[in-house]
Amino acid sequence: MKQEVRLNLNNIDRVTSISKALSSKLRVDILRLLDNQALNISSIAEELDIPVSTAALQIKVLEEAGLVVSEPLPGIRGSQKVSGIKVGTVHIDIKSGDDDASSSRTVRISMPIGNYSDCQIEAPCGISSERQAISPDDDKDAFYLPDRTTAQIIWFYKGFLEYRFPKRHVDEHGKIKGVEFTFEACSEAPGYNNTWPSDITIWINGVEIGGFRSEGDYGGRRGKLNPEWWPDILTQYGKLYSVMIDAEGCYVDNKLTSKENVKTLGIDEGDFISFKIGVKESSEFVGGINLFGNRFGDFDQNIEMVLHY
Repeated sequence: MKQEVRLNLNNIDRVTSISKALSSKLRVDILRLLDNQALNISSIAEELDIPVSTAALQIKVLEEAGLVVSEPLPGIRGSQKVSGIKVGTVHIDIKSGDDDASSSRTVRISMPIGNYSDCQIEAPCGISSERQAISPDDDKDAFYLPDRTTAQIIWFYKGFLEYRFPKRHVDEHGKIKGVEFTFEACSEAPGYNNTWPSDITIWINGVEIGGFRSEGDYGGRRGKLNPEWWPDILTQYGKLYSVMIDAEGCYVDNKLTSKENVKTLGIDEGDFISFKIGVKESSEFVGGINLFGNRFGDFDQNIEMVLHY
């Protein structure tokens, strides 16, 4: 099912990205072409009579805007990248909130995945840095080692990791109007399995606000950032997910998942904002989770929090 995206002018980065993607007639033609079908880059280029390199570049822009999703699928001559439309509708509310958009300020904080403040882990599990495994697989005690702060990939079957983000510059910027988290994640299967669903849950300040279903533990090609020593037979990359909380509710990948909001979650209260992610035993699909740092997977980022003031 295609997603519905609802934005206002406080979502500056996302509005700008989508506007850029839709500003090209060629990219609009690609979206029309993908309306009811998924195609590889070569087929897109052939249908629109453009070079393959041009098609690949335009797909990348659409992917970065979150309008198109691409997946590697096995073929006769190896895997091929097949693209389809991710979003059905985009709503942009020009009224950005109580204050003028020009007065809105943002602060970005990057949290390394090993800097969690609390955890509850069930094996199979593991934790590795960019250089080496921090301990043998399925060693739950490793999640308390000092070296855990160097982690670049973390995986476990069920349980959670909690991160506490500082609220910098509150006095300088004023009231928090919204908060957004982005991170790279996927399911956790033995080795890897591109069709291994897992229901992943998010808690903010101790309150469950929804989650998402990862469709697989992705492999079959190397993650763009993975170190050379990481085996090809293991998890390689994830997808980039987002969690946003504003005055109206909570959104996971731009889909409303809860009516909890900035006020009810106490985002403006206390010394930190708690972001907890994990897999519940009661979930329909208990398929584990992989979290990626900025030196693993496909995306050069840690868990990122953006505060909107």
